[in-house]
Amino acid sequence: MITCEVCVEGLPGAMAAEEGGAHRVELCAGLVEGGTTPSLGTLGLVLERIGIDAVVLVRPRGGDFLYTPDELDTILMDVGTVRGAGAFGIATGVLTRDGAVDVGAMERIMEAAGSLSVTFHRAFDMVRDPGEALETLIGVGVDRILTSGLERSVPEGQALIRELVQLADGRISIMPGGGLNQGNIREIVEDTGVREVHFTALSRWESPMAHRNLRPLMGANGVPGEYERITTDPAGVRAVVGSIANLA
Repeated sequence: MITCEVCVEGLPGAMAAEEGGAHRVELCAGLVEGGTTPSLGTLGLVLERIGIDAVVLVRPRGGDFLYTPDELDTILMDVGTVRGAGAFGIATGVLTRDGAVDVGAMERIMEAAGSLSVTFHRAFDMVRDPGEALETLIGVGVDRILTSGLERSVPEGQALIRELVQLADGRISIMPGGGLNQGNIREIVEDTGVREVHFTALSRWESPMAHRNLRPLMGANGVPGEYERITTDPAGVRAVVGSIANLA
């Protein structure tokens, strides 16, 4: 059987995936950013209300996969939370500045994960040398690699995915994800020899809000790129606070 993992954002998505026949979900928040760690409430409700396995994305922010020590501490704490909640597994990934798997970080994550199934997510698509990264992840003990073959979509990276399956030789699962749909998934599975697939099956629906104010915008006009970070500037905070510090 080919295991079908559906990437979902929240409880409604998880329930819909189960209803549609998914074998497993990857639970995320912030899919517009490529996915971030879901809230504790979301995690708890999903594990309570669905009967299929749930892998939980552990990613503290969008953008690249080079993390600060504080961000790595956040990842480790989230892994412990997911483990304590009783999920099937986690999906995460950490890279070094030069595009290799961060072995030290991944070893710490594997220790924190314990018996959880561990997916190295599409951070793999940003590595410098996929063959080297594959061997590193096998050595670390990761269960599967989620990848689009280092391309924008699986159809574009299909040849590399086929090669990775051959190189893995059963030592780790290669799970294609990114651009899979009803029209291409069968051919890709047959061509590459993968035994697990990952897709979204998203749909859009209109907000039920009757009263609407179209002037404010609650988020940014554009999503930051993979190599652009946004954070709080202490000098900017200081400037704004200072500008009203003398008001009564």
